Amino acid sequence: MISRKLHILLFILLLGIFAPQSLTAQTSEQKALEAKRERLQTEIRDINRLLFAEKKERGTVLDQMEALDKKINVRQQLIRVTNQQSNLLNRQINANIKKITKLREDLKILKEDYGLMIQKSYQNKSRQSRLMFLLSSENFFQAFKRIQYMKQYTDYRREQGEAIVTKTDDLARLNKDLNEERKVKEILIAQNRKAKNQLFKEIQTQKELLATIRQNESKYTASINAKQKEARQIDRQIERLIRNAIAAANKKSGSTVSNSSKFDLTPEATLVANSFTANKGKLIWPVEKGIKSQGFGEYRDPVYPGIKHQSNGVIIATDEGAIARAIFEGEVIAILAVPGGKKGVTIKHGNFISTYYNLSDVYVRKGDKVVIKTQLGKIYTNRSNGQTRLKFYLYEDTSKLNPEEWVYQL
Repeated sequence: MISRKLHILLFILLLGIFAPQSLTAQTSEQKALEAKRERLQTEIRDINRLLFAEKKERGTVLDQMEALDKKINVRQQLIRVTNQQSNLLNRQINANIKKITKLREDLKILKEDYGLMIQKSYQNKSRQSRLMFLLSSENFFQAFKRIQYMKQYTDYRREQGEAIVTKTDDLARLNKDLNEERKVKEILIAQNRKAKNQLFKEIQTQKELLATIRQNESKYTASINAKQKEARQIDRQIERLIRNAIAAANKKSGSTVSNSSKFDLTPEATLVANSFTANKGKLIWPVEKGIKSQGFGEYRDPVYPGIKHQSNGVIIATDEGAIARAIFEGEVIAILAVPGGKKGVTIKHGNFISTYYNLSDVYVRKGDKVVIKTQLGKIYTNRSNGQTRLKFYLYEDTSKLNPEEWVYQL
């Protein structure tokens, strides 16, 4: 009996010490997964709104293909995160089932023990019995010990009753948690099933688009080449402007540095550069809201996966009429204009440079000082497909940087 009671007591202590920590860790992990799942769901809604907002006939097949490739990728991430949530819930459900089984067993033992105690107490409940128990003591010390025993027995009985109430409450709470977890799991399974059906449809649509492209391969190859040529021209022009700006800034400051690949920073510019570096990963988006439609670096062609392309910046899809804004304080060092009417703004932040390209209107001039969120210009909307996209570049002197590492959650 003593061994069994000791086992129950140890279980209660262990449950009190370790269970809250385990539950907190699981809850924290579940919250993080739920937040990630909500972000992915929001991104899918934004993709539908920003990349599929216009009728299909208004956009090219290549535009549709790129947008669909982006959505399929995000949808696959959503399915993976939902699976992780479901697996975590499974572990929580199984853990709670074990706790409930253990609590029921301990509650049964406690009730049996308590019942025997009550029965024994009832048999010896009369004051006369207690008085005779004391008077039959051989000496004062024994009488004192018997009084202590009766007090401890009463306290123990009260504690046993309280333990039964506590365990009953714990059992009810765990049962309630278990029911809620099962409901959440059912919802996640249903949502994942729906997401998989959507993914299947999107992949089928992608195959149909690919078939259309294969029938007009020369036309689409020419279109891809034209886009890549335009991108390379823009990159070269931005890099040329940066080198010219570096040379002009160094000459203005009276620097003896002859090359045009590195700024010779003044003390004031050094402070700005240090502040910019300190904000790595925390810089604001160059638009108020939008989604990243193309990341930095090498990427596969959505139509011809064997072909690799290089992106020196990121492309952000946003709403028609959206305004580009400065990500940090600095000075406008160049206004970019290319054939076709598209414009850009280049800003110096110490020896860091941010460029905002694909603007229809520019609101600043060369030499202007800007602060965070200064409006730089209206982003161009392509009337052939209804898409509004900002091309955003980041440099340290003439070295290309990945904006995704500097802008918060880009």
